[in-house]
Amino acid sequence: MERKEIESLFARAREIRALVVGDLMLDEYLWGRAERISPEAPVQVVDITREDMRLGGAGNVINNLVALGCRVGVCSVIGGDDNGTILRHAFSGKGVDVSGLFEDLERTTSKKTRVLAANQQIVRIDRESREPLGAEFESCVLAHLQANVKNYDVVLVSDYLKGVLTHRVLANLIECGRRAGVPVVVDPKGNDYAKYRGATILTPNRKEAEIASRTPIHDDESLIGAGTALLRDLALDGLLVTRSEQGMSLFLKDGGIDHIPTVAREVFDVTGAGDTVLAVLGLALACRLGFGEASRLANVAAGIAVGKVGTSTVSPAEIINEVSHGHRDSDTKIKNLDVLAGIIDEEKRKGRRVVFTNGCFDLLHAGHVKYLQKARALGDLLILGLNSDASVRRLKGERRPLIGEGERAHILAALDCIDYVVIFDEDTPLRLIETLKPLVLVKGGDYTPEGVVGKDVVESYGGRVELVEFVDGKSTTNIIEKILQTYGES
Repeated sequence: MERKEIESLFARAREIRALVVGDLMLDEYLWGRAERISPEAPVQVVDITREDMRLGGAGNVINNLVALGCRVGVCSVIGGDDNGTILRHAFSGKGVDVSGLFEDLERTTSKKTRVLAANQQIVRIDRESREPLGAEFESCVLAHLQANVKNYDVVLVSDYLKGVLTHRVLANLIECGRRAGVPVVVDPKGNDYAKYRGATILTPNRKEAEIASRTPIHDDESLIGAGTALLRDLALDGLLVTRSEQGMSLFLKDGGIDHIPTVAREVFDVTGAGDTVLAVLGLALACRLGFGEASRLANVAAGIAVGKVGTSTVSPAEIINEVSHGHRDSDTKIKNLDVLAGIIDEEKRKGRRVVFTNGCFDLLHAGHVKYLQKARALGDLLILGLNSDASVRRLKGERRPLIGEGERAHILAALDCIDYVVIFDEDTPLRLIETLKPLVLVKGGDYTPEGVVGKDVVESYGGRVELVEFVDGKSTTNIIEKILQTYGES
């Protein structure tokens, strides 16, 4: 995926409703120095210098979804204790819908305390309940799911084997999702994967897939055997096996297999990386991306997550920057209209004067550059509406353009005088002008003001049209004719 497509996906994230179902917990981190041994026993003494409390388990999935911009609901059961209260307040503070969060006075809310020194874990202390939900709270969860799954765009299941996701809850949840056409994406645990049968896609790691399939995985052949068997036996649409430094492997019910290489640069901590994969994969599927593109995006996010210590979130900006790392300068300027509209609104609030022009710009030449420089001088930033290949063919014939829209966009975006490039498929840029509302609309001197598309729109809110003369003798047609005259007979 290109940067502009991913930006559009995250722009749509604000409209996505995601329901997270699973085991909630708190992750407490105690940071300190270990410079001496206790006189009471042969153990290290850790002098605590910093404390940090984070949402863990399914809570970390929620954290990631909120960071990605989604509207999130939670369905789970917590204990009637202080840690349960902390969780509920944390979710409410993030705008999470907690109507599906039930309190069982007999349960202990999960809390994992990790003691770290020199970025190394010394010990972990767990306080939690692991027994399955009783009939009363199982019925509460089921009633909430049956009434609400249809109102979401995706359901994310985060199973940490703490008792919330009983066989009955999972079976009903998956059935509700299938019936409503809502993807159910599962991060599984344990050795009994039959309870996930019929889910949309599962995201086990290599070890979990090995245990669930009862197949030792030691090479690609055994991986394919295990993945194919799980996909078939569980009636899944997809299976995404995360393989640490070896990346991910995607199995599809049509027989397709895609091995995705890792993008992690340096691994500090894999804690919570699976939660990040689940969140990004779920968001991408909710935005109607295919399994392949969704998995590759999740792979990028996982590579960022493992470069952080502890359960952490990954932001849209981090993912976008990572995807566009190879060609950042020009790629950052090419936007889809939905993303560009938000950027331009913010620029206007800062008082910046927006200039707009458009064209095909096939075979960029000095005349084009001079024209664009003059246009940029009329304001504070210049937006270029670029005709798509299909649009150019309709305007100039089937033999044009000579340069594809992607290449034309990157060449133009490399010019300092251009701030943003947006490709449009219509014959005229009217929709762009109506959406972006530039202060200055620029066209070539071969036009009359009355012939400029969008003139009435721009003038209706106080903008103006400017005509800029082209350099005489400089045109794509002239370049083509010269090439044919020089090389046509060779």
